[in-house]
Amino acid sequence: MEFTKDLDARGLNCPLPILKTKKALADMTTGQILRVQATDPGSVRDFQAFSKQTGNELVEQREENDVFIFFMKRK
Repeated sequence: MEFTKDLDARGLNCPLPILKTKKALADMTTGQILRVQATDPGSVRDFQAFSKQTGNELVEQREENDVFIFFMKRK
């Protein structure tokens, strides 16, 4: 998937991946895609909740080699 901005949150624990995602999305325009890489297993549930609460769309999520990858679309 193509993305506009990349955020490396590997090695960070909750709530830092979400806080960094929120900050990154604030600097983006509507419709742009942010790719986030995280290693915290709790981030799967956190990103789903974050998407519902903020209206930013969680376009895709997957796991590759113990890294969780999220694609967030800016509302």
